Amino acid sequence: MALVELRNVSKIYHLGGEEIRALDDVSLEINAGEFISIIGPSGSGKSTLMHILGCLDTPTSGTIQLDGIMFQDASQRQLAGLRNRKIGFVFQFFNLLPKLNVVQNVELPMIYSGVSAKERRRRALGALDAVGLADRTKHRPSQLSGGQQQRVAIARALVNDPRIIFADEPTGNLDSHTGEAILSLFRRLSQEGRTIVLVTHDPEIAAVTPRRIEIRDGKIAEKVDTTLAGLDRIRPAETTAAE
Repeated sequence: MALVELRNVSKIYHLGGEEIRALDDVSLEINAGEFISIIGPSGSGKSTLMHILGCLDTPTSGTIQLDGIMFQDASQRQLAGLRNRKIGFVFQFFNLLPKLNVVQNVELPMIYSGVSAKERRRRALGALDAVGLADRTKHRPSQLSGGQQQRVAIARALVNDPRIIFADEPTGNLDSHTGEAILSLFRRLSQEGRTIVLVTHDPEIAAVTPRRIEIRDGKIAEKVDTTLAGLDRIRPAETTAAE
């Protein structure tokens, strides 16, 4: 069984009497352990697709299943629960709370899950170690570089051991060198068995994933197996240097 399965999903908005099909009869499967990208220009429907895949929204029609759970008719409360238990998010602008230090930022998803303080701290420190920031736990976001802040965001996404991670333009606010290092980190997480979906408008970013899904006008326009060749463009020396 696929980890995520969409069948004939459409999302329709009504604006000023006009019907806008942000997604139009999309069917898609994502298997556990896949490293894929969703690519498309602004207005193509890729963000709407991510919102539905990530339990941030529900479709107008069609069915969607995540880890065996059908949720196309879920309430906002049910969606929030699914997001907290099953999904990790990484965004372009990090979304760290400036008044909290690094370890406190990483602990946040576990607070909503009801995890004890002792276990929160243990898991947060483990996640920070996994992304190479064990020596930055007491720093505040303003004391970190962009690459380090994004690593904190990735640690936060990992800390509840989600079934799938969505990264929305995760290198868009970083210089090219730091961006490549972040992509290398995602590659390593994929090799460890994590399911990762990168959402991007940049073909060079999409090219690092073994599978690429292109969205145009609300439809899947292209499915490409890029093989591991694209991953080789990330230089090994950059895998631990997101400064």
